Amino acid sequence: MKRNILFVLVILVAQLLVFQSAKAFADRPIKLVVPSPPGSPPDMIARILSDKMAANLGQPVIVDNRQGAGGTIGAKSVLAAEPDGHTLMVGTTSNLLIAPLVYKNAGYDAGTFAPIARVSDSPEVLAVHPSVSARSVSELIALAKTRPGMLNYASAGIGTLPHIEGELLKSRSGIDIRHVPYRGGGQALTGLIAGEVDVLFSTLTQMLPYVREGRLRGLAVTSETRSALAPDIPTMLESGIDRFVTASVTFIVAPAPTPLAIRQRVNEAVAEALTSPEVQQAFLRIGAEARLASPQEVASFLIQEQQRWSRIIEATRISAD
Repeated sequence: MKRNILFVLVILVAQLLVFQSAKAFADRPIKLVVPSPPGSPPDMIARILSDKMAANLGQPVIVDNRQGAGGTIGAKSVLAAEPDGHTLMVGTTSNLLIAPLVYKNAGYDAGTFAPIARVSDSPEVLAVHPSVSARSVSELIALAKTRPGMLNYASAGIGTLPHIEGELLKSRSGIDIRHVPYRGGGQALTGLIAGEVDVLFSTLTQMLPYVREGRLRGLAVTSETRSALAPDIPTMLESGIDRFVTASVTFIVAPAPTPLAIRQRVNEAVAEALTSPEVQQAFLRIGAEARLASPQEVASFLIQEQQRWSRIIEATRISAD
């Protein structure tokens, strides 16, 4: 009997501590770690959200870029932080789902973090420099087959989503194009615009303005259906590449075991930010679709996606030390 009473008291004290911790949050500036360079799509999304989140939480939200090693450097820094809600991370398909499967020493997977919110989805677009004669995916494949090893494709680094997509294109179409990794999506885009590389997969967030200006040529989007922002660009499926559906999904996560009450409080701040007309307009300009989800829904989604990407990485045989 005494043991049961003691057990109940322990549970009540633990719940009280969690409640007090959530009530005290936030009592100082919040660091929002972005494991990619300034100007990258995750960085743009973080900066769009930060001011609105700060207004809701009553503390500054400071964007902290910590790029490198496919995002694993920034991710590890967040895992080492206190799980009190004052250090968060902008997680993406690249750094949460792909990098842990590619980098042998990543030391984490998507389930290592405490999920907070799903923020946005952005389809990728396959684009080429205007000097490349191809005006469709089929023409690009035909061109690559006449010039094996001569064309190249850029990525935001080894193990990032654009890298995987480039390898998927190679394996699904039987072409030989060379991989040129850059230090982040911004540098990869600059390389494509300058004509240093021929091909790049990246988000509509990043590519759409240059496609609209004619500085790049968009050949296909990677979503299941055409994007309302670029309805004239066909999908990879329409272009004859079977089972080629990808998207850059953006999340906010925290170190485990950040209390659920704190994570729900941050989720509320994200939800309010996403309903702001200013944020909605900014997302529209960069081609991102707001997709809020609860911590529990994010956890379930990450488990499913981890399994899917594991199969893709195994098929492409990509790995890094």
